[in-house]
Amino acid sequence: MSAQRKICVVTGSRAEYGLLHWVMKAIVAHPALQLQVIATGMHLSPEFGLTYHQIEADGFVIDAKVEMLLSGDTATAVAKSVGLGVIGFADAYARLTPDVVVVLGDRFEILAAAQSAALARIPIAHIHGGETSEGAVDEGIRHAVTKLSTWHFVAAEAYRKRVVQLGEHPDRVFNVGAPGLDSLACLPLLSLAELEVELSMKLGSPLLLVTYHPATLGDVPPGEAVERLLAALDRFPAASVVFTYPNADAGGREIVARLKAYEARHAGRVKGFTSLGQLRYLSLLVQADVVVGNSSSALIEAPAARTATVDVGPRQRGRLKAASVLEAAENADEIAARIAEGLSPDFQASLATVESLYGHGGASQRIVEELVRLRPVAAKAFFDIEHGY
Repeated sequence: MSAQRKICVVTGSRAEYGLLHWVMKAIVAHPALQLQVIATGMHLSPEFGLTYHQIEADGFVIDAKVEMLLSGDTATAVAKSVGLGVIGFADAYARLTPDVVVVLGDRFEILAAAQSAALARIPIAHIHGGETSEGAVDEGIRHAVTKLSTWHFVAAEAYRKRVVQLGEHPDRVFNVGAPGLDSLACLPLLSLAELEVELSMKLGSPLLLVTYHPATLGDVPPGEAVERLLAALDRFPAASVVFTYPNADAGGREIVARLKAYEARHAGRVKGFTSLGQLRYLSLLVQADVVVGNSSSALIEAPAARTATVDVGPRQRGRLKAASVLEAAENADEIAARIAEGLSPDFQASLATVESLYGHGGASQRIVEELVRLRPVAAKAFFDIEHGY
């Protein structure tokens, strides 16, 4: 490897970039490392807010842009997008010649990035492996990326054990916590009054922050599922509701259309955003009374922010869930009942003692310290777990 190790960070969505932001900052700050950035997926799409501009506004240089996202709202379009991504990443890696590729999570853009890197014999460091989300195709993608990767930065001890269970050597699996918690500690979050100015919206009480993605392995079609969620929100006519629109998954555009129709019917107290950006999103997360939907941030960052969560449907089934997380099936009555429970004085008071299950910050720096120490692995052997491990 070169004297200054070239670390190529791949990012394909606003949410994943928010988790990688402080890792990227720490890489830039370390004299032994050189940051390379590849932007892909939704970052490059006008439909999803051209969020690569935010990466640049934060002071990062984008070394390559891999166009791969087709505009279709079907599983076929997603599969074809992966194929385009594999080709685009192959070209980008050949030009940039990174020493290590860093990927996070479980989206199809990351699968394309990992496939190309593995075939080019570029070692991969994977963040947030070992988790489960049984209601989405992301579940299989995450474990596939684990097997393509050499080093693993996981968010909890249970996930470290699961990665080892998949045959990865314990010496290359590091429990660092969730890097998303670093933003809660590092960002100067906005007050409620500042958020009202930023969003051009009066934020009354109760305040609900809602993100609903397609449960791509769920039994309920995405359009019908989101209508059940909206029917539950109708039970709270005084609530201020902020939607963040879903990712570019199959069925996501149908959800966006239904959210926009709902906003039109409730103009003034309901508003949706393609991309809030890290600062506004986390500020809302802290200010909200309840976070509703099926986003992983509602299970990872929201408990650390001491905010109640109503986790809807099967998408996040299997993830570690703190005491602040209430589960609801995709049923309007059940969702409404759990929101009411989350808003109750007793439940709100209990949030003061909620413990994060994903660490307490500092993950980004720990990841970078390991990136400096990593040594090449000529051939990755399957680690067979002995009895009692």
